[in-house]
Amino acid sequence: MIELLLAAAISIVVIGAALSAYIVQHKQLLVQEQISDMQQALRGSMDELTTKIRLAGYNLPQGLIPLVARNTNPDSILILYDTAVLENVTLNHAMPQPSAELRCDGDLSGITDNDWLYIYDPVSQTGEFFLCTHVQYAAGHIQHNTMPLSRSYGVGARVIKINMLKYFVDTSTDTLHPKLMISIMNQAPQVFAEDITDLQFQYVLSSGAVVDVPPLATMVREVIISITARTARSDDEFATAYRHRNLTTRVKVRNLGLD
Repeated sequence: MIELLLAAAISIVVIGAALSAYIVQHKQLLVQEQISDMQQALRGSMDELTTKIRLAGYNLPQGLIPLVARNTNPDSILILYDTAVLENVTLNHAMPQPSAELRCDGDLSGITDNDWLYIYDPVSQTGEFFLCTHVQYAAGHIQHNTMPLSRSYGVGARVIKINMLKYFVDTSTDTLHPKLMISIMNQAPQVFAEDITDLQFQYVLSSGAVVDVPPLATMVREVIISITARTARSDDEFATAYRHRNLTTRVKVRNLGLD
């Protein structure tokens, strides 16, 4: 009987130790999974921002600001660039009135219904965004039935497909899960990455000065991006509750002029 009790006691100790080791390893596995997700969100966010910032200002017509910086802590950034899907699309007939369809020369295959487009008058160097409601590819016509233009445009006005992207961190909608958001063409923001807690930009100017907000976008030569992410769930055994990672990089811009 004593031997049986002793064997049972030893078995309980061994099973308890094994169970404890399993619990620790399982928790470490969950933590590593969260850390992996956090690092993936961090790298994906940085890749997205660096790619789009390099495009800022690409082939934009006069009058459009290619980059708008806001030092809001977390910061935000607005980026504009030509998507280059339309080449030499110009009006071949003057518009009789601002609501008239656009009769164009050029390949319209890069346009689909409900695309946002930009019409630009190279003579006055002015233009405006409008919503394309329907494309007639064979006829070369672009309709904008829900949005008359501010004026009629003449022969030679260009039609351009421009991307306008805004990136910011939303910490108010769900305070427990801050997110990196993207708004395309001023549409409703969408979640790009979960658990991004901070986004900071600094701008290196042509003079070499580093500022939080550039006086002119065309003076920017380099953008310093800093992103902070955290794990999705808190860890009671960790000193700061959440585990954080920060990633910083510098992006040389290519299309912001020579001011």
